[in-house]
Amino acid sequence: MKTIAIIPARGGSKRIEGKNIQLLGEFPLIAHSILYAQKNSEIIDDIYVSTDDAEIKKTALQFGAKVIDRPVSISGDLEPTVSALKHALQMIGSDVENVVLLQATNPFRPQNLLREAFEKYKKEDADSLFTISRNHQKFGKIVNNKFQPFNYTFGQRSQDLEPLFFENGLLYISKASLIQKDIIISENAIPFEVDHIFAHVDIDAPEDLEYAAFIYNKIDGKK
Repeated sequence: MKTIAIIPARGGSKRIEGKNIQLLGEFPLIAHSILYAQKNSEIIDDIYVSTDDAEIKKTALQFGAKVIDRPVSISGDLEPTVSALKHALQMIGSDVENVVLLQATNPFRPQNLLREAFEKYKKEDADSLFTISRNHQKFGKIVNNKFQPFNYTFGQRSQDLEPLFFENGLLYISKASLIQKDIIISENAIPFEVDHIFAHVDIDAPEDLEYAAFIYNKIDGKK
């Protein structure tokens, strides 16, 4: 039974034209996730890109991934990611046990992240795992034009905040059988904490791409 990586990458991004094949450093955006999966070949047996876009398909093939042609019917803005994963599994066959979801919009991941996360996933005999990071900001809501603190009280020190966490999107691991039920993260999923600057790189808008390029140049300069 295989462990595979699936990278969903539809075309038609509205905020960044051709987002998934925009250059980030020396590689197209989607290539960063493909290359990361290739570096974890001791865990990942096959790498698939699910896309409805001819240029993304061409790029994925150039970097050594296999491609699942995603139907237009499940490629819209509002379609959940699990639809692409479920369709990919249906196309691949029944010999897949685990799916590693790598989002193209999260191009950077700590080198040992997958190895450490997968070890925990297997050790706990989990059906799913996802990465999280701690938030250190003071959040609030606007109610009747007044600010109401949500996770703190006025004057409270940031270091004394009750810990809150956010889903950073770096990595998801799920049983294929869970995805077949239209679920990526179950109620029993393991939250895997990541304290790293990469957890804050998530590309949705042009300024996110600029920030990612800044981080990439800093990393590249240290090599």
